[in-house]
Amino acid sequence: MESIIVLPCKPIIPSKFPEKPKIFSRNTPPKLSNDAALKQLCKLGRLSDAVSSLGSCGSMVRHSTLSELIESCIDSNSLDLCYKLHDSIKKLIKEPDPFVETKLVSMYSKCGSLDDAFDVFDEMRHRNLYSWSAIIGACSREKRWGDVVELFYRMMADGDVVPDDFLFPKILQACANCKDVETGRLIHGIVVKLGGISELRVNNSIIAVYAKCGWLSSAKRFFEGMEVSDRVSWNAIITGYCHAGKIDEAQRLFDMMRVESLEPDVVTWNVLISSCNQIGKCDLAMKLMNEMESCGTKPDVFTWTSMISGFLQNNRRLEALKLFRDMLLAGVEPNGVTLMSAISACSSMRDFRKGKEVHLVAIKLGWGEDVLVGNSLVDMYSKCGKLEAARRVFDMITKKDVYTWNTMIGGYCQAGYCGIAHDLFKQMQESNILPNVITWNVIITGYIQNGDEDEAMDLFHRMEKNGGIKRDTASWNALIAGYLDHGQKNKALGIFRQMQSFGVKPNSVTILSILPACANLIAIKKLKEIHGCVVRRNLKSELSVANSLIDTYAKSGNIKYSKFIFDGMPSTDIITWNTMTTAYVLHGCSDEAIELFERMRKQDYRPNRGTFTSIISAYGIAKKVDEGKRIFHNMSEEYQILPCLDHYAAMVSLYGRSGKLDDAFDFINGMAIEPDVSIWSALLTACRRHGNVKLAIHAGERLLELEPDNAFIQRLLLQLYDLCGISKDSSKIKKLCIRKDHNELLGCSWIEEERKVHSFVSGDFGQMDGKTVRSWIESIELKNKASKYRDMLSIEEEEKEESGGVHSEKLALAFAIIKSPQTFRAIRIVKNPRMCDNCHRFAKLVSKTHGCEIYINDSKCLHHFKHGTCSCGDYW
Repeated sequence: MESIIVLPCKPIIPSKFPEKPKIFSRNTPPKLSNDAALKQLCKLGRLSDAVSSLGSCGSMVRHSTLSELIESCIDSNSLDLCYKLHDSIKKLIKEPDPFVETKLVSMYSKCGSLDDAFDVFDEMRHRNLYSWSAIIGACSREKRWGDVVELFYRMMADGDVVPDDFLFPKILQACANCKDVETGRLIHGIVVKLGGISELRVNNSIIAVYAKCGWLSSAKRFFEGMEVSDRVSWNAIITGYCHAGKIDEAQRLFDMMRVESLEPDVVTWNVLISSCNQIGKCDLAMKLMNEMESCGTKPDVFTWTSMISGFLQNNRRLEALKLFRDMLLAGVEPNGVTLMSAISACSSMRDFRKGKEVHLVAIKLGWGEDVLVGNSLVDMYSKCGKLEAARRVFDMITKKDVYTWNTMIGGYCQAGYCGIAHDLFKQMQESNILPNVITWNVIITGYIQNGDEDEAMDLFHRMEKNGGIKRDTASWNALIAGYLDHGQKNKALGIFRQMQSFGVKPNSVTILSILPACANLIAIKKLKEIHGCVVRRNLKSELSVANSLIDTYAKSGNIKYSKFIFDGMPSTDIITWNTMTTAYVLHGCSDEAIELFERMRKQDYRPNRGTFTSIISAYGIAKKVDEGKRIFHNMSEEYQILPCLDHYAAMVSLYGRSGKLDDAFDFINGMAIEPDVSIWSALLTACRRHGNVKLAIHAGERLLELEPDNAFIQRLLLQLYDLCGISKDSSKIKKLCIRKDHNELLGCSWIEEERKVHSFVSGDFGQMDGKTVRSWIESIELKNKASKYRDMLSIEEEEKEESGGVHSEKLALAFAIIKSPQTFRAIRIVKNPRMCDNCHRFAKLVSKTHGCEIYINDSKCLHHFKHGTCSCGDYW
């Protein structure tokens, strides 16, 4: 007869039997005790049956058996079984039992229900050290540091139990992570009173609290007073100094640790290396990593990842990718963070080939479907313009998060496929992941950047109404930047004002977006308004904002305020110095630009490409050819910067301003790269200024080869051919006429008066009395004795006044002077084509006659007329 396991409460037949079952007498079948039967069921994997049987077992079950059942529930990680077991135990045990209750607290916390753990804990009548340790340990595992600190105070309020050497470190860890130094100090005092100050584990935790909370002097004092220390102690104090950015002191302690014959472990090295990378000292971090290897400590995945991320964050992307390759060759397997950093480096460089290589590594290592790595890949392929590859990765990610959707939608928007992006946007709304504010901003940005203003505005308005998403500063910034990209400055400024009226606070991105709309002579009042907003929002300390203000004030004609901002900046970068130097060059202040360049070098700022473009131009304005040539050669020899077209154009102007046209022409012929429009335009300006018709024609013809449909160039060449005496029947002129039917450029000028912008068109006296204006113009011109600039070629972009009427800037000047004849102020005019020689001379006369300053910004130059002279030096 087959043997049966019998319980006195409920018979259960096991699913399998021993290979050699024991033979029992038919008259006395064997019976197992409740405890043995329950343990047997647990061993057989029939935990559900064991839990079901418990309810009818009576009270004869040992605590050790209940403990084993609870441990089995923890192993199963099933909350349903936890609840059933708990219900059965409540029926089984009538009186509260601290041992069982403590085990239940652990069970719930380890199975992911801290709320249930707290319910059990709060219902306990008697709590011992183990009960407190269980709930505090549970909160610690979940990193609920605030709850740990709160439980400590509850524990002390109970008065019956004091933490031990096992529990103190957990509470101190919570204090460190909460930056709660006061509680840490309190515990320090309790430990001293209890005489537990000799316990190394507790001491290390006290150091960590002081170090992480920035109380470095207290941490150091306690550390130096310790009778015994280990690597953990040293790591804690070194970490504190590293996190405070005091790398020199951290390294001193690091060296002292080695002097005391305690070799740093991989954690110590990693702390120091990571901190160096975080503050931008990548070369020092690299040196430490090499030293680490030479000392016999092998860099681990954290070391390599820290190095790769450090180089990436400091824009040294190629070096980051080289480190990634070295890591693979060293046999260290990258983790998800490493792969994300390497992919981000490829993304920043738009390097599809390298990105694909990293992708293959990720697949080989089993990270191909990881959501974070996948998101980085979608971003990389999108930025490289490989949308099909991005979509394949997107489709392979099974557990997409909101960032996955946003990245793919953004990729389509950036490529101009807003329709596909919108379809994906709808699919996202239908999925379990709802769009967030970034999703809406991305698609609004896509539409407005691709010229669909109506759809962008529709989405902008539907965002809150239909999407239930509150618009943030970035939502408004998207519209402002979009309008500016399409040249709609007034609409951008309108959105900026609406944004403020809705109570949305502009940030630095808003300011950097809107300032370019004010970078002209007739927007000075708008610029001051925005500057006021910068001051109110406390954004003036942001380096990028201050740099942009310097540039914008200079372009609006206020170089003095640019200098005022520059002089008041607490910190500067190379962009600050370049911006101020460029501002001086724009206003013809060559001496100031050169002096600033020398100051910059004395302060150990390394010049970059932009610096050299400005300083060569400054030497050109000052007519210091030799100094300019020296700077040009030093650029490549001393600073290893290869000249680009901007530098070559500045050199042509350097020669041209000093009348060295042959040197300029020889320089162009010896260029290492092919001359472009900027080079030949610079030569044409020099030829026009110095009256060299032959070379001017050569430059004009080269320009026409590069831009055959440019009506301005064709018009200038026709004038040059006429000056040279070439017949209208010439093949050259016929060829020009066949290419384009010339329409004379209509000159326009704008001036602001009483917050209103007035526009003037050449030959149109509609806004003023024509007789009065003509009389005023004639009175100015009668005072002019020198009728023309000596040796200058009279070739102009705009139709001559004899046939097209009075030029628009003269009308604007007449409007300003006649309307307010007694007001000595700055007159600011914006003009679309280049000023002609006659109007330039006229503006100089007006500034001298009326004692006013005149700013005219044409298509070539910013002119500042004062006391009968112009900042351009009559070279434009």
